Amino acid sequence: MSSTPYVASLRIFEPISAFPAADRLRWESIDVNADTREEEQALALRRLIAPESPALRPDGAHILDIDGVRYVSPWSTATRCWSALDDFKESLPSTVTPFFISAALEEVLTSGMESVEDRVPHILTETWMVPPRWLALFLPTERERGYRNEVAYSIARTTIARALERANNSHEVVLQSFGEGMVEQEIEDLIEWLELFHPLSMVELDYGGLAHYLDGTLKRDGLAGIEDDGSIEDVIFSLSGLASGDGSIAGEGYNRLVSRWRHVQALESAM
Repeated sequence: MSSTPYVASLRIFEPISAFPAADRLRWESIDVNADTREEEQALALRRLIAPESPALRPDGAHILDIDGVRYVSPWSTATRCWSALDDFKESLPSTVTPFFISAALEEVLTSGMESVEDRVPHILTETWMVPPRWLALFLPTERERGYRNEVAYSIARTTIARALERANNSHEVVLQSFGEGMVEQEIEDLIEWLELFHPLSMVELDYGGLAHYLDGTLKRDGLAGIEDDGSIEDVIFSLSGLASGDGSIAGEGYNRLVSRWRHVQALESAM
């Protein structure tokens, strides 16, 4: 079972040639079979217990070797910590945040950030759900799922060129159907993020530990488990309905998707 079982990730894997020489040298030695996903999550949990500045130690990376080319997705720990801290502070009045994050802890978390503030994270994460805009980047044929050591997993992977084409199509469909708004803006933000990376990059959606929970809820509904997850199919179906102006089809796909993930999200409050 994953160390952080409630987190799904969207990762960009850039060709190793896109990185500085020092990083290439360090990442060329990583075994492609190493369990870097578990290492990243275990480190995150250790930092919860004993906070340290993520900017003051070498970061890890996830590795793919495809057709003789090595692709790298740095953990971007410091940048992601900074972003999460910033989002949290913006969500509450400034007079309240010190009760959750002391000045001393904030100093630890942000120490050394002046050297990484302008870096773009290669990994986006979401807790207790997989956003529809992420699912829209993939086709069912690009998905691999099943069980490893009896634990469910689901991973989809495509080229960044295909992901961008699908994201732009989704944005156009949503914009024409609903106009400007939060959903349209979220897709636009995703497009802008994708456009920041090397044009030969790979994009990966990893359900992470959420696959385990989804597997369980599907089985409780009388289905086979993770193999019966139709989330990508539902997003495609819903977008096709919007594109053709058929609200019934759009609603049918969206409702199936929301219903499936609502069961998973409900587990958060049960813990």
